[in-house]
Amino acid sequence: MDLRILIVDDEESITTLIDYNLNQEGYQTAVAHDGETALKLAEKENFNLILLDLMLPNMSGIEVCQRLRDLGHKVPIIMLTAKSEEDDKITGLDVGADDYITKPFSPKELNARIRAVLRRSGQHEDQKSLIMFNDIEINVETYEVFKNGRPVEFTKKEFELLLYLAKRINKPVKREVLLQDVWDFDFIGDTRIVDVHISHLREKLEDEPKRPKLIKTVRGIGYKLEGSA
Repeated sequence: MDLRILIVDDEESITTLIDYNLNQEGYQTAVAHDGETALKLAEKENFNLILLDLMLPNMSGIEVCQRLRDLGHKVPIIMLTAKSEEDDKITGLDVGADDYITKPFSPKELNARIRAVLRRSGQHEDQKSLIMFNDIEINVETYEVFKNGRPVEFTKKEFELLLYLAKRINKPVKREVLLQDVWDFDFIGDTRIVDVHISHLREKLEDEPKRPKLIKTVRGIGYKLEGSA
């Protein structure tokens, strides 16, 4: 199916940039520059997701979101805001927004948020190429990793190691097996290379790398990725 996204922002430069990037990702798009137009479009047409700016002329994004929810529309909504105050984010979520993203944001971060919201609503077309656990998203086809919607840079071998563990989430994997399957070593070599790469993964993904909650050491065996798939 073709996924349609409504982009709502009063700054034409922003809508043009978002529109271009989403079209490159294969989405169909429509654009509105004020709240009243956005509400009319959302009521008249079927969209899979709405990107809705908080501050709009005529009718705020908060009001648009609340009106749609009051009318029974369940379309996923991601609020766009230039404000960082916690109250604005909470208000958006309270009236029915599914997520929020604070400007400025990168196209990669926005795409990750869109995919996550679409997936939660059961609409994403490409779920087989995505692996999700906890707050981590791995795109198998593009070799991209996101944590809380933000891109994390990895070397090719780090990515391959993370992907290997992610496909075996909650299952311990021996260092020797990792050495053989990820590094293609057909002999029992020096497994310290595995430990070094695990350390790199922890530095990039763990909130506290020295007290890992995601990439766990299994004593006498090796490592496992722990989480909810």
